[in-house]
Amino acid sequence: MSNDLVASSGFASWPTAIASAGPAAWHAILQFFAAEIRNANTRRAYLRAAHDFFVFAERRKGGTSLDTITSLHVSAWIEAMTRDGLSAPTVKQRLAAMRMLFQALARERIIPINPAAVVRGPKHSVKRGKTPVLTAEETRQLLDSIDTDTLVGLRDRALIATMVYSFARIGAVTTLRVEDLFTQGRRLWLRLHEKGGKRHEIPCHHTLEKYLIAYLEAAALGDTPKALVFQTFGREGARKTAGRTLSGSPLPQATAWQMLQRRAKDAGLDTAVCNHTFRATGITTYLKNSGTLERAATIANHSSTRTTQLYDRRPDDVTLDEIEKIQI
Repeated sequence: MSNDLVASSGFASWPTAIASAGPAAWHAILQFFAAEIRNANTRRAYLRAAHDFFVFAERRKGGTSLDTITSLHVSAWIEAMTRDGLSAPTVKQRLAAMRMLFQALARERIIPINPAAVVRGPKHSVKRGKTPVLTAEETRQLLDSIDTDTLVGLRDRALIATMVYSFARIGAVTTLRVEDLFTQGRRLWLRLHEKGGKRHEIPCHHTLEKYLIAYLEAAALGDTPKALVFQTFGREGARKTAGRTLSGSPLPQATAWQMLQRRAKDAGLDTAVCNHTFRATGITTYLKNSGTLERAATIANHSSTRTTQLYDRRPDDVTLDEIEKIQI
């Protein structure tokens, strides 16, 4: 059993505390990452946090074995990350990862207590999000700059518009399948699969509907309900007539980010856009046009309007107007 776990997990190359763990510990660790963490992005982040912690602990006395690691190791790790300039949210996320992992090990009686349970993370209070936001004019400039004589251009325009007009996260957009686009009340709707297994259905803005239909028709995806809407391409994928060259593989979020950088640069935008920019842009533009915070939360599938407020960047305009009054 131990050899099978070593061969399949990749943990054998980890620091001593994990690499030298017994079969029961290996099984508990694998179970935690494979079964208890369902979101793939969260799993990657927690794996990275765990690896970094055990590398840090190995360099300190008592940090080479699971049963000798204490809260002092965790506390020192928190202090080191803070000194290295990691943001408070990142440090808190990494601490949460270790709390959950050690709790799973304690539950399986691999270790006597959870050494991370008593460690406090840095204080952090957020009233305003940091996501870069585009104006409505900049967003239109970006969309209009995309060459839609190519299938890649049609795809990219449809993807950006989906995030803007539906307030959807990039993870929900890149996992859309053709069957998730359906007609209801003479309007195209989206069925989004959000974090935590939440399903969210929303009608398309008429502009988004036009962009999606143009892309789907050019890509010849209409007869393949299980196909992913936003896919990567083969070498011939840039040709508008080359619908059959779609790879069938999902567009990775990192690739989507790279595409946005290229598109923003080509459009002459100076704002440092990211995948989350268009969710925040859509919400802010909606609120500027007399939309309500409650409705915005519903469209964005937020459980609380407090979360939606982090995307509301209307106060930025007020701040700039006030600063310009300092005339010297």
